[in-house]
Amino acid sequence: MPVINRVAEMQEQVAEWRRHIHQNPELLYDVHETSSFVAEKLRSFGCDVVETGVGRTGVVGIIKGRHGDGPVIGFRADMDALPIYETSGKPWASKTPGKAHSCGHDGHTAMLLGAAQYLAETRNFKGSIAVIFQPAEEGGAGALAMINDGMMDKFAIKEVYGMHNEPRLPVGNFAIRKGGIMAAADVFEITVNGRGSHAAQPHNSIDPVLTASHIVVALQSIVSREMDPLKSLVVTVASIHGGDANNVIPGSVKLAGTVRTLLPETRDFAEKRVKEVAEATASIHGATVDVLYRRGYPVTMNHEDETDFAIEIASKVAGPKQVNGVVQPHMGAEDFSYMLEKRPGAFIFIGNGDTASLHNAAYDFNDEAIPYGISYWVTLAETALAAQDLAA
Repeated sequence: MPVINRVAEMQEQVAEWRRHIHQNPELLYDVHETSSFVAEKLRSFGCDVVETGVGRTGVVGIIKGRHGDGPVIGFRADMDALPIYETSGKPWASKTPGKAHSCGHDGHTAMLLGAAQYLAETRNFKGSIAVIFQPAEEGGAGALAMINDGMMDKFAIKEVYGMHNEPRLPVGNFAIRKGGIMAAADVFEITVNGRGSHAAQPHNSIDPVLTASHIVVALQSIVSREMDPLKSLVVTVASIHGGDANNVIPGSVKLAGTVRTLLPETRDFAEKRVKEVAEATASIHGATVDVLYRRGYPVTMNHEDETDFAIEIASKVAGPKQVNGVVQPHMGAEDFSYMLEKRPGAFIFIGNGDTASLHNAAYDFNDEAIPYGISYWVTLAETALAAQDLAA
């Protein structure tokens, strides 16, 4: 079953929705205009339930099949943009300087709206589809906020599926894997406390700049010399701040960075060793450290049976040769992970073609991917909730 004909006919309309959202980007939970746009569309499609304010600014629509009662399956899209100055040069580029849909959430939202319209028109399934439009994926844990608002239980969601576009993966292709497909993302801040002095009298100081430099180097040994190379681990120091003059040794320096892992035991080990290495290295130089380590999004862990099912559905839409079922995991993070901790499901990548990378100021979602994304959602719904196969 290739791209659905009716869906192909919808492409330009859905692209118009996508471009409208793209022109009006909003950040984190401040997605009021986008949420209103989504809710208005869902009501116009005739969704049986449209609930706003879920997880502060999320939207959930319920579409009941015409073949009677059955399970509820959730499909999720994210709505928020990034604090980036767009340089794509597209006619539909962001109208708000410093905000841009540089990760394709505009495309995710538009594709799920297209699927909702189709499913509300046809209703060729037994049970219900919950279309979930989430705020604050980009660092705000909007998925967790919706869960904490009782979304899963209130709407009796049995399984949940997510999708994200992937630059450099050809349009019409899908990629997925069982188990960890995206990493856990933790952050750390290390304050190195020394003693300042005149730069010409370093012997009177406990130099936090020198100490911080040794800590940066020492942290790399956690990955290169302490961790099994077959167990993915990233430790990156991304910022160093200390001092503001060329002839003064400051009293303190701050380091900040991120840790990415794919296994719980690796995550525990990394947290322990970042603290130990920082403290021991500082001690050698006579300094002290204050280490703040904060866990962020967990690993996005695809469930085995649901991943097999997602591969089956993507193969129906794109053809088996266009579906990579053993893609390498990404070390980026995704808060759909929280939903997969609560319900079985799977997260899949859809090709965006030869475009700028995610979180790049020149990025733009590829509208040629729209029919494939909508067809995936529709085929998944109609196959999972096939009327002839499900008991009431």
